Amino acid sequence: MDFRLVFVMDLLNGEVVHAIRGKRDQYRPIHRFSSIVQVSDPIRILQQLRPAEVYLADLNRLMKTGDNRATLTALRERFPDVKIMLEYGIRGMEDLETAAAADLADTFVLGTETASRALIADALSAGLPVSVSLDLLESAVLAEDQKLQRDPLAVLESLNAYPVKELIVLELSRVGTKRGLDLEFLARAAAISEHTLLCGGGVRSMADLLQLKKRDIAGALVATAVHDGSIPIAALHTRSGP
Repeated sequence: MDFRLVFVMDLLNGEVVHAIRGKRDQYRPIHRFSSIVQVSDPIRILQQLRPAEVYLADLNRLMKTGDNRATLTALRERFPDVKIMLEYGIRGMEDLETAAAADLADTFVLGTETASRALIADALSAGLPVSVSLDLLESAVLAEDQKLQRDPLAVLESLNAYPVKELIVLELSRVGTKRGLDLEFLARAAAISEHTLLCGGGVRSMADLLQLKKRDIAGALVATAVHDGSIPIAALHTRSGP
């Protein structure tokens, strides 16, 4: 299937944790949940699973409780062939330029939770390797910037003015729940957006991936469905997309 499958690892205090509904105070080490790994060490997990592409989220940065830079640097050095997308809680150009200079990832994700519309425009104008994440919580845009606190479809349409490499539609209330996808909304998003779209949150199975592809979604971020065996590890090994 010509579809991007991006394996997600949420990092908190150097460990991979099981994310659920965006309630970060409830996140626990992934080995307590997973049926495929017995550790929560990110290096050992990548050694075992060998995904072609991984999405890393530095939860400490997002929550302003430190960072996982040492872990990120180690992952970059140990796995040079793995394509890395990084949500680093970037709030300004200095943050982004520092992370890019340190070569922490192939692509830096500017999420609406922390990034402003002005930052997105500045980063793209500077030619930095960024993607944009439309962060949603119960279908509402999660954003500090008032210019992004609008109807999510209106935000997607407004982003057509920018040369975004790819755009993630991330519904945090569905993360870790396997409650399924809002296929109607995602179809409308694909019809409105002129960018490559990836979906995050709610994927339950390979059948869900086929439904996303039918609606012109180019790929999905997955974790829970991999850890419980609903999506085979082998599906992570093929890289496609930009």
